[in-house]
Amino acid sequence: MEGRASPPDEARGRPAAAVVCRGPVEPLIFLANFALVLQGPLTTQYLWHRFSADLGYNGTRDRGSCSNHSADPIMKEVETLTSHWTLYMNLGGFLVGLFSFTLLGAWSDCVGRRPLLVLASLGLLLQALVSIFVVQLQLHVGYFVLGRILCALFGDFSGLLAAGFASVADVSSSRSRTMRMALLESCIGVAGMLASLLGGHWLRAQGYANPFWLALALLIAMTLYAAFCFGETVKEPTPARLFTLRHHRSIVRLYVTAAPEKSRRHLALYSLAIFMVVTVHFGAQDILTLYELSKPLCWDSKLIGYGSAAQHLPYLTSLLGLRLLQHCLADAWVAEIGLAFNILGMVVFAFATITPLMFTGYGLLFLSLVTTPIIRAKLSKLVGESEQGALFSAVACVNGLAMLMASGIFNSLYPATLNFMKGFPFLLGAGLLFIPAILIG
Repeated sequence: MEGRASPPDEARGRPAAAVVCRGPVEPLIFLANFALVLQGPLTTQYLWHRFSADLGYNGTRDRGSCSNHSADPIMKEVETLTSHWTLYMNLGGFLVGLFSFTLLGAWSDCVGRRPLLVLASLGLLLQALVSIFVVQLQLHVGYFVLGRILCALFGDFSGLLAAGFASVADVSSSRSRTMRMALLESCIGVAGMLASLLGGHWLRAQGYANPFWLALALLIAMTLYAAFCFGETVKEPTPARLFTLRHHRSIVRLYVTAAPEKSRRHLALYSLAIFMVVTVHFGAQDILTLYELSKPLCWDSKLIGYGSAAQHLPYLTSLLGLRLLQHCLADAWVAEIGLAFNILGMVVFAFATITPLMFTGYGLLFLSLVTTPIIRAKLSKLVGESEQGALFSAVACVNGLAMLMASGIFNSLYPATLNFMKGFPFLLGAGLLFIPAILIG
């Protein structure tokens, strides 16, 4: 049992205090995503209003005036600047994180999951601290990029997720793994939904600074939990050097070492499938707040909060849907159904010009997130117990590359298509989702 010291633990002479507290990984993921989602839309809105103030534009404060500025060049410049700085933050985080979280994930197979969880928590804490300085002291928005890079050096949220999913794979059976993965992802969604509802109202009431302070407090609590309360899931952690190419080679071996051809082929195909799904998910997420702030929707911070909450609700509804559909369908068919609803939601977003239609698009995404836990579970079953950290750091690398591609494509495409079809990036996303549908099929 997880809550008791095993005989091997006693034989190694571990002190009893080291195993008294055996907390699961889910609270860590919950707190981390709550803090991130609390900051994410606020950062986008802060950039929007900061550039608006610099350029003398205030159209979004009044819904009537916003609707009448159909060809306002200043508004388009604000949108473009906000979109581009979002891209710079994501690009900086990915380029640094590509090295760090692949290194740290494979390292955790040797030393255990706790060190990676602590480091990633510290990185998120540093990013929140830099954001507070930018907002409180009105520093140049380029410091947001610095905070993103500092976070990535310590593993970023991708490293935290890699350790989280690997720890779930460490303790779950092959039969229960899909639901355990979905449960962990639902923690992400519930945290995001609550943070979105809180962030929108809080911004209207007290401005930008206080929500960032709450995020900092939560990240401090999360770091302490990771250091002192998380129950290590690697059975026999062993000391290992951090800065060595051996960890990166272990990731490469997953895909190239001789093994039954079917397993390795499926490993590559499932990795490609999750790459496409994540690209569309984060690409749409990157531009949704900007899409909603500008005309013809002209949402205020309260509606932005409701929209962000609706965006995270599928994490919970997908968990319930997966639980029900698994009784009568194979996992692959459940994934295909989720992709179909995801495509429908993207198409509705592309043509949404009124608030009810926008929320209809959010409603159609209610099963859109069953696909990723199914793919993660299938990937986890293709490798051995000692390769879970390397696998999920490889998946984190795929996710990071997908997020970079998403930012590059969607944040560049969005301002480029404002003049002829504002929702075109969502149509592109719908088209891209046919690729994982074909691969899984």
